[in-house]
Amino acid sequence: MALLHKTEIKPTKLELLDEWLPGRSWAAGAAGAEGAAGLAVSRVAAGRFDDPAGVVGLEVMLVRVGDGPVLHVPLTYRGAPLAGAEEFLVGTTEHGVLGTRWVYDAAGDPVFVSVLTDVIRTGGTQAAEELHDGDQVIVREPNLLLRGSGSEAPRTVGDLTVADLEVTDGQTTLIGTSMGVLRLFRTPTQSPAAPDGALLTAQWSGVDTPIALASLAT
Repeated sequence: MALLHKTEIKPTKLELLDEWLPGRSWAAGAAGAEGAAGLAVSRVAAGRFDDPAGVVGLEVMLVRVGDGPVLHVPLTYRGAPLAGAEEFLVGTTEHGVLGTRWVYDAAGDPVFVSVLTDVIRTGGTQAAEELHDGDQVIVREPNLLLRGSGSEAPRTVGDLTVADLEVTDGQTTLIGTSMGVLRLFRTPTQSPAAPDGALLTAQWSGVDTPIALASLAT
């Protein structure tokens, strides 16, 4: 269960991405020249994963700039800086309930990488979302449906650190770990055959055929 709070966030996640996306090579066509022209980043859909330890917020976000292509931008939210992950820092934001939050590109966050690997291997899905608004608790339906294509049994994996990740950013972001090689498709348009691994696929409003967001080769 992903626990969320109805509160004010300054700056918002989309405002952080307004500043961060133009510096990404894989977003150059979508957020470079267009971003300079003043087009804001908008959210297409988003879904959450559970951190087993209940510490790190894990969110898979799909966004676009203007009428550009959909971009895959997974983010993590932490209550303190992640040691060694400075190059993956998107920015900081003030959360009305949780205080200062450090927002990271999830490709460089070992908790996200570990959870995503497990979701893909085991055929997992997105987490249920529980929204807390004062004394009221609302369980809401996620607008991004995520599913791993694997069928393995869950297994215990030792804690990863930033130093355990070999990240090569790009249109396909490669993340090498002891558990295998993850590929994040930054501009997902179709579900490629993955003869060398399993997939994380997604569906959202207007998308009837699952589209691959990531793959895992072990």
